[in-house]
This record gives sequence, C-alpha cells and structure tokens, in this order.
Amino acid sequence: MKSVLVVYFSANGHTEKMAEYIAEGVRISGNRAVLKKASEAKEPDVIEEFDGLLFGCPTYNRDIPAPMKKFLGIAMLADVDGKMGGAFGSYTHDGNAPVLLLDIMTGDMKMEPFELGAFNLKEDVLETTEGLKACHDYGKVFGESL
Repeated sequence: MKSVLVVYFSANGHTEKMAEYIAEGVRISGNRAVLKKASEAKEPDVIEEFDGLLFGCPTYNRDIPAPMKKFLGIAMLADVDGKMGGAFGSYTHDGNAPVLLLDIMTGDMKMEPFELGAFNLKEDVLETTEGLKACHDYGKVFGESL
C-alpha cells in the first residue's frame, strides 16, 4: 500500500470538498490518503514520507492564493525528486492555479507529473454527481498510477 498526501487551501469550501473526494478516490484504489490543510502542513520531512503528493487550491485573480504559496515555500524544502505529483482546484472564471501548481511541482520540485495533469473543476459542476465522480476518478487513477 502506497501513501498519498493531499494538501489543500480552500476559502469557501469548494476545494476542500474536492480534496475530500479525491482522497476518497485514492482510498478506493487501495492506498492510504492523508488530508491536510495547507496551514497544517509545516514540516518538509513529513512531506517526504509520502509516495505521492496532490496539492489543491482555488484560482484567485489568475494565480495561486497566498496561503498556498506559503505552503509551497515549505514544500520546496522537502526532498521529493521523482515522486508523482498532481494538482487540482476549483474556479468560477479562470482555472490557472492547478496548472501553476503542477508547473512548480514538476519544474522547481522535480516531481513526476501525474498522467492526467492538472484537474480544474468549475464550482457549479462540483455540486453535481458528475463533478464529485470526477474527483473520485482523479484520486483513484492517481492511486492506481503509484
């Protein structure tokens, strides 16, 4: 059994809901998923203990929100070279943040990109059965790919 750390920032609960369903999908794949808010993930050595990493946040002004940027500063101190990484987030107008997250994970942190890439989900879709299933599927495929 592999272990996956799912770290997220959520201001209105949408990305948190995504994180919960993605973590559930990882568990459905037979792997362990640990869910943490970005403000709780403060130790680079704890990040290193996981086989795969999923980071999520909403897009604010076409960018990554400040609390997630703060977490990324900590995460960049962890030795995660070659580990699989994925990114996700919710949005209303523009979904740049997950793409930016994955770019940082693969470029600066030298992680292997998840085959499905960055996962963006519009907030109104998240509230549907299809939206929640898409989150499950993203987590399940991530877990199966480890």
